[in-house]
Amino acid sequence: MSPIIGARAGAGIVLTVLFTGAFAMGCAEMLVMGIIDLVAADLAISIPAAGVLVTAYALGVALGGPVLALITAPMDRRGVLVATTALFVLLNLVPVLVPDYRLLVATRVGVGAAQGLFIAAALTAAAGVVPPERAGRAMGTVISGFAAASAVGLPLGTLVGQRLGWQASFLAIAGVGLAVLVAAYLTLPAVPAARRVRARDQVRHALAPRVLAVLALCCLVFAGVQSALTYLVPYLGGIAEVSGSAVAAFLLAFGVATTVGSAAGGRFADVHAVRTLLVGTVGLTGSLSLLYVFGAHAVVAFLAVIGIGLFAMGLAPAVQTRVMSLAGPGGALAASLPASAASGGDAAGALLGGLAIDRWGIAAAVVTGTVLAAAAVTVSLATRHFHPAPSRAEGVPASPALAA
Repeated sequence: MSPIIGARAGAGIVLTVLFTGAFAMGCAEMLVMGIIDLVAADLAISIPAAGVLVTAYALGVALGGPVLALITAPMDRRGVLVATTALFVLLNLVPVLVPDYRLLVATRVGVGAAQGLFIAAALTAAAGVVPPERAGRAMGTVISGFAAASAVGLPLGTLVGQRLGWQASFLAIAGVGLAVLVAAYLTLPAVPAARRVRARDQVRHALAPRVLAVLALCCLVFAGVQSALTYLVPYLGGIAEVSGSAVAAFLLAFGVATTVGSAAGGRFADVHAVRTLLVGTVGLTGSLSLLYVFGAHAVVAFLAVIGIGLFAMGLAPAVQTRVMSLAGPGGALAASLPASAASGGDAAGALLGGLAIDRWGIAAAVVTGTVLAAAAVTVSLATRHFHPAPSRAEGVPASPALAA
């Protein structure tokens, strides 16, 4: 069938394909967390060595994604998405065919880089197939695919690994990726780059101080979340006396909350992205505070965990919107940077939370997360008056949705 079909596909179909692609990428990112013990046992490595696979993926997203986004900035988004999905499928098949630890680490870096590029291209494509006033909502749909991966994909992937072996989980993800690849080839319309911008200018606009400030906000948000979330299970067991299947209910609720939050956050980003950032950071800080102050009460802790998921992922579309807007002509590169900032925040939050626990005990991880979220509130206040660079001088029309 011809790619011409893609030109006739409605925005709903395109967004569904991009959502599913984001879901597959999110599953690949979190998969190792659910089968880390199986991988370690089969490859005869330690649990910390298996944990390197998580770090390798994060490095791929944080560093490889922006580099690939810069290289592919002048290219049509459809071609980038199709090629990136094909690479994703191939790299996830490598562990199935050659179960070697060093090769697995290398492929995890590659898959992470592919995800970083996919995020940038998918968000740009999503904003390009809808009216400007619905851009935030469209990007929220894509982002919710990653959130759904934690609610649905992670437990399913873990179950497949436990029943059929860890390599079967990689095979399943490659299968989903293949379905996305076919759908993308058949339905995605051409989404050309708005304007050819030199790599040097891309970097200059994407790394402008106003953009870096919003990226810092993103990093603080996810550092705050991860500081508490990484140690949530021992916190619930030690403080709220929640264990066993009840913990699974907490994690499921968090996953569902992130999915709902990212979808709703896209709508709020369309109305007023700046206000969404402020309300979201305040809500996240309040939820973390609630978890610390009333963590001994299981019901309140459950509601606090839901609040953390809602506000954290509800911020994501607004961050994406603001970054792409403030970057102006550097938007193609800037689209990949929030994912890098979030990955950096995840790593920093887990580290800081662990250090706090070593010094003051398990509850200190939540306190650390609260302090980081409160710092994000301060940054959101400081950045609320930032405006995009004058687009007329650059020859690029400003989007009213992205400028909000």
